[in-house]
Amino acid sequence: MSDEYYLELSENPVQFENASSVNNVFFDEANKQVFAVRSGGATGVVVKGPDDKSSVAFRMDDKGEVKCIKFSLGNKILAVQRTTKSVVLPDKRTLKLLKSQSINVNWYMYCPETAVLLLSTTVQGNVLQPFAFKSATVSKMSKFEIELPAVPKPAKLSLSERDIAVATIYDQLYVMYLKHHSRSTNSPGAEVVLYHLPREGTCRKTHVLKLNTTGKFALNVVDNLVVVHHQSSQTSLIYDIKLRELDGALNVHQPVLPAQSINPYKIHLTGPAAAPSQAPVPCELYSSSWSVFQPDIIISASEGYLWYLQVKLQPTLNLLQDKGKLMDFLLRRRDCKMVILSVCSLMLTGGDKGNLSVVATVFDKLNQVYKEYLDAEQAYTAAMESGPSRSSTSYKRPVRTQAVIDQSDMYTHVLSDFTEKKGVKHKFIIAVLMEYIRSLNQFQIPVQHYLYELVIKTLVQHNLFYMLHQFLQYHVLSDSKPLACLLLSLESTYPPAHQLSLDMLKRLSTANDEIVEVLLSKQQVLGALRFIRSVGAHDNVSARKFLDAARQTNDTMLFYTIFRFFEQRNMRLRGNPAENIREHCEEHVAYFKQVFGENALMKQATA
Repeated sequence: MSDEYYLELSENPVQFENASSVNNVFFDEANKQVFAVRSGGATGVVVKGPDDKSSVAFRMDDKGEVKCIKFSLGNKILAVQRTTKSVVLPDKRTLKLLKSQSINVNWYMYCPETAVLLLSTTVQGNVLQPFAFKSATVSKMSKFEIELPAVPKPAKLSLSERDIAVATIYDQLYVMYLKHHSRSTNSPGAEVVLYHLPREGTCRKTHVLKLNTTGKFALNVVDNLVVVHHQSSQTSLIYDIKLRELDGALNVHQPVLPAQSINPYKIHLTGPAAAPSQAPVPCELYSSSWSVFQPDIIISASEGYLWYLQVKLQPTLNLLQDKGKLMDFLLRRRDCKMVILSVCSLMLTGGDKGNLSVVATVFDKLNQVYKEYLDAEQAYTAAMESGPSRSSTSYKRPVRTQAVIDQSDMYTHVLSDFTEKKGVKHKFIIAVLMEYIRSLNQFQIPVQHYLYELVIKTLVQHNLFYMLHQFLQYHVLSDSKPLACLLLSLESTYPPAHQLSLDMLKRLSTANDEIVEVLLSKQQVLGALRFIRSVGAHDNVSARKFLDAARQTNDTMLFYTIFRFFEQRNMRLRGNPAENIREHCEEHVAYFKQVFGENALMKQATA
């Protein structure tokens, strides 16, 4: 059932004493802490944060109603507000005024992640003045105006802090404005308008999210997705501002996926009415008592729960039919690797099987991200090798995200299994493999030999030797030592493979003795011997090396053949089959006698 929902509440919520007539609940957005204040603090204050380390409990004197309570970062200083104009620090401390600004303020909003403060100014409240905080300095940023759907006459406060949220999306700071439906403008529904707020320069309206409905909304940002909750329909919409549909200078966005509810959630009842063994009950989703905080927090004060909203990627596979758009969406998500690989597998064996243009599009999108990572890694390495300089200090080691799907990932999780699938036409299998290799070449990514090996094994399995010959002849499959060794192993099935392999090794400018070592390491002992003979070096080669390799194959007839070859060589060169072969090879001679008998040894020629 949960596989249907692409949004869910975190499994391990922060639980606290629910709000009541004797218990007030506050939330500190900077520390992500919930304060449960009983009886003004006289009977206890319990602070719970994202982890157990940030949980604190203490008491304080009841000096009246608490309007707000917060800790400084690191829980060092407690601040309590009981009146509209004063903040009390229970620990007596000296405060120093660093900077002041004279400005009429309607309301404020602070973004702790970026340390930016927004002040609502003017009568209508729609001119926002941002301030940036860094260390002990405060800098005034360019003010900007939020476009209201209608200007009231006479002028009055028209922009509420409930309709504004500040969040970081794709490492950029945005002010999100929930623009409600206006009957006078014949708008089909509400919108979320995004204003990009750079550290320097002017703030501009850059994105519009079409909600296509009216009512009460709340905003979250999860994994760089804007999530819009709609209370009356009890559904949520998600938007990805990187999936663009240009409308003039603006990017206008429709929901990426159909509207859907958050995954149903069950909670344990608390309080005097709850029985210890009582089963969990369904939580009321989209409740009017919910409070939503940036970027991804939902709090139910009445039930005593704080959740983190999470996006599940697997359910999106059936909701986004366009594989190119699906891949664009997945590649920007945090935990995307295994989902992307499952999309690739399904694409090759599921309902889309046979659509090579779709396969090509997906491979190109994956390899573009792969290439960008390789280039960044290469640039970083080059900067570090060049030594410390002004330019190299700006380089940070590129982070390998889950969106980087390399050749090993594709081979292990997709292509090797795909080539073994029953019921898939071999022509399609080969076409897919070659399409992936084409894509790698297009992005100038060196193709790993195991992909070529997969192509060759598939061709051989289906007796497509003419195609194999063409691929090698026209260098569709790039030369490499492992590939040459694989070709040698095919000699018994396809005799021309031996010569193709040797030609490849020679093109690689591989030294003769190195070629022999490669062949012997692959237990291609006869192939190594044939190669040595083809280059005329068989009279000087070490017998022991070949006999060692032959013994390791546990093939007694192969050992017999190799042993006999060196006997015959010595007989031809020196008239004595034992000379040179028995030097350093005593154990091999003993093994030969043991298996074949002493009479099997060649006798020295007599005059």
